[in-house]
Amino acid sequence: MHDFVVFIARHLVDVPEQIALEHEEREDKIVFRLRVAEQDVGKVIGKKGRTAQSLRILLAAVAARQGKRAILEIAE
Repeated sequence: MHDFVVFIARHLVDVPEQIALEHEEREDKIVFRLRVAEQDVGKVIGKKGRTAQSLRILLAAVAARQGKRAILEIAE
């Protein structure tokens, strides 16, 4: 799941070197925190949050295939 999120984020941003993805396991779910360059935050979030929502849906689908729950937080 980690590699999947990083792969998609690299294709969305202008400065892929500044992508940082941390994860923390809590009870029955995994929380991912995505950090990107300040100028790329808008690209990851998208208009009205549509890009971020799409990322969350894809991550949830990948996690479900592995029998887990995943949450994506975008750090600003």
